Amino acid sequence: MRRIDLAAVGEVPPGTMKLVWVDGTDPVLVVNLDGEILALQGICSHEYFELDKGFLSGGSLTCALHLSRFDLRTGEALDPPAEAPLARYPVVIADGRIWIEVPEGPLPVNG
Repeated sequence: MRRIDLAAVGEVPPGTMKLVWVDGTDPVLVVNLDGEILALQGICSHEYFELDKGFLSGGSLTCALHLSRFDLRTGEALDPPAEAPLARYPVVIADGRIWIEVPEGPLPVNG
């Protein structure tokens, strides 16, 4: 397992999201859902499009490209055309920083 530092907690205020590039190639979307920090794959599972260009509404995220909607807590695709869920990454908050813990190697993504 490896622990990856994504951002300071203060960089992602409640109700916002931030796209972070891991290893220069893997986008991770960090979302602050009313104080709960979540980390998901940063590209849509339907077609390559960065999800930080989408919008948050309640507990869901809508991709701006084809309007697929995803549940932020489960990653589940709620509206087509996306069918595959978004990969979620376990978050650890330590020393005011947001970290994810993932297996060695490339980050797992769906799509």
